[in-house]
Amino acid sequence: MKEIRLDSPLNGELVELSQVNDPAFASGAMGFGAAVKNPEGKVYAPVDGEITVLFETKHAIGIHGVNGEDLLIHVGLDTVKLSGEHFTAHVEQGASVKKGQLLLEFDVEAIKAAGYDITTPFVVTNSSEFEKITIALGDKEIVSAQAEEKATAVTADDEYADLPKEARVAKLIEKYVGGMDNVRNAEHCATRLRLIINDKSKIDEKAIENIDGVKGQFFAAAQYQIILGTGFVDKVFAEFTKGTNFSGVSNKEEAYAQMTPLQKISRTLGDVFVPIIPVLVATGLFMGLRGAAQSLGVEFSPNVLLLSQILTDTAFIFLPALVCWSTMKRFGGTPVIGLVLGLMLVGPQLPNAWAVAGGDVQPIPMDVFGMTIGIVGYQGSVLPALVLGIFAAKLQKALKTVVPDIIDLIVTPFVTLFISMILGILIIGPIMHALETTIFGAVSAFLQMPMGIGGFIVGGLQQVIVVFGVHHVFNALEVQLLASTGVDPFNAIITGAIVAQGGAAVAVALKTQDPKKRALYISSAVPAFLGITEPAIFGINLRFMKPFLYALVGGACAGGVASFLHLAGTGMGITVLPGTLLYLDHLLEYVIVNLIGFGIAFALTFTLFKPEE
Repeated sequence: MKEIRLDSPLNGELVELSQVNDPAFASGAMGFGAAVKNPEGKVYAPVDGEITVLFETKHAIGIHGVNGEDLLIHVGLDTVKLSGEHFTAHVEQGASVKKGQLLLEFDVEAIKAAGYDITTPFVVTNSSEFEKITIALGDKEIVSAQAEEKATAVTADDEYADLPKEARVAKLIEKYVGGMDNVRNAEHCATRLRLIINDKSKIDEKAIENIDGVKGQFFAAAQYQIILGTGFVDKVFAEFTKGTNFSGVSNKEEAYAQMTPLQKISRTLGDVFVPIIPVLVATGLFMGLRGAAQSLGVEFSPNVLLLSQILTDTAFIFLPALVCWSTMKRFGGTPVIGLVLGLMLVGPQLPNAWAVAGGDVQPIPMDVFGMTIGIVGYQGSVLPALVLGIFAAKLQKALKTVVPDIIDLIVTPFVTLFISMILGILIIGPIMHALETTIFGAVSAFLQMPMGIGGFIVGGLQQVIVVFGVHHVFNALEVQLLASTGVDPFNAIITGAIVAQGGAAVAVALKTQDPKKRALYISSAVPAFLGITEPAIFGINLRFMKPFLYALVGGACAGGVASFLHLAGTGMGITVLPGTLLYLDHLLEYVIVNLIGFGIAFALTFTLFKPEE
């Protein structure tokens, strides 16, 4: 890359950008350069080039130099509020200028009297394209901080240059997080390396972001998360944990201790429902294929139809068994005890919940402390199994502390099953089922609001919830929707929100001139079309903010249309391109919703977002 040397466009006192009382400039977010304190009231062209931007307020001017440098000169801080008063422009936007040519004049004393800081930042907005930037005024020179950082990064890269890419990235992450002594636990998900850190102050976040192969980094859910992308994260994790005792298993106690209550609830629900989602995805695919075949006029024989019903209905009939098993596992109980408890909730001796709801059979009346309770099965229910699993796990762990080891194998399972079954059938089940019915009714009414209003709201806010790491709260809702209605309208709403983030990220990539950045942005955008938005959000959209907001608009519009069309998937857990398999019988509507989410987010970002921002 080239080196450039620039003369200051103003006379005065040349200072580091860090001395500017504006975080956008002082942090280097606007680009690397310098600032002039106590400037004279004239701005001269520091290079030969073209005026690319001249604000109507005349407080700032942009120049594209003959060496490819994009320069921004911003006279004073917050001076845009002066609306051009005290400024005089001597050039027009689009004009060609020569080095040393007078560009602007401004009344220093009048601007100061109006209460504004007259310190003038001068930055190279595309400084990443240059190896070294030197700014000079008289005898003083300032070498761009970027150049120093790049030199450091190059040295670090050279140190591990002979290693495979995943090993080099792992070594650099280890170095810039403060060494392995600063890492308490390490795990990874589909796209991110997740670390629990002892001392956050030891992390060099900018250096980590500059590692070739890292797509972004942030703190969320009490973890330091580094975005690496699907597939690559597995390789980096394997290298990162070599020679350590990190197994990749989440250290939940340490992570949970640092979470907010809402994050704890979301993470717990995620731990419970994520393991059973693959089964529900497969079931949804079977339902979608059957529905698509029937819509094409295919007629099934009674036996084939029966077999298809076994594939599509079994998971939901025995859903309490799956939920109770996963809950017991999550809370430290014996999973097989949870499985049996869940099966008890849907035992064939109990009246089938769906038959009771249809009026075909009556609940079994049972007197408990003078009250008559109707006993039914809990086919398709979630909350009774969830709460019962938590209770049983806690009870089993408590019993193990008092029951002698010699009889533990017999007494503990017996007492756990007996007490949990009685409470589950007579107390926990009826209470939680009533609560579940109320919540489900309220959510269904919200999603069915006229003109797609409910879908518009959910589609606009869903990715904001993802940013805060509490989106797993909706897993239980989606499972309940599927179990109760056989379809999941929530999936149809959020797929538009997800593809919108991808659309905004693609627009940013296309508007970015730097080939390396464009390739990085595109690689971060691709996972969004497979249903994973974190690389696009944290690697691109949220960093620039406006693309993220435009994507929220796209998601809201897509969600509103999905709700208006009453679009719903036959399963959950997959969206956008993979999610197509859940909408084989409503494929056109699904494609329309995705195109709306992508198109609006892309168009707004491509039209309104400026990379120099």
